[in-house]
Amino acid sequence: MTPQLNAVSSVVLDTLDRFPSRIGRVFIVGDTEIAVFRTSDDEIYAVENLNPHPKGGPLAEAIVSEHYIYDPLYDWKIDLKSGLVQKPDSGQVRTFRVEIADNQVILFTK
Repeated sequence: MTPQLNAVSSVVLDTLDRFPSRIGRVFIVGDTEIAVFRTSDDEIYAVENLNPHPKGGPLAEAIVSEHYIYDPLYDWKIDLKSGLVQKPDSGQVRTFRVEIADNQVILFTK
């Protein structure tokens, strides 16, 4: 799905019910591929779909637990709130603010 940006640098991605719990969905917004996750407690988080590991790779297929994702390829744990890779590894993924309004998931790009 390729949503279009509006003048205030936000975009409606989809309705909340179209985001399965603990499963990542990928959206292309402008030139950026974004992975959006719904946690088991119905929080929504968005990160750039690019692993900060030196070898890269997508994050959308990561395993979701609470507000963390686990990349099984590199065995990295990433905080969805801050984008920080957890110790003993290091790095950070770009995060995006997400809000839910009238059952719509809205992504803010700035």
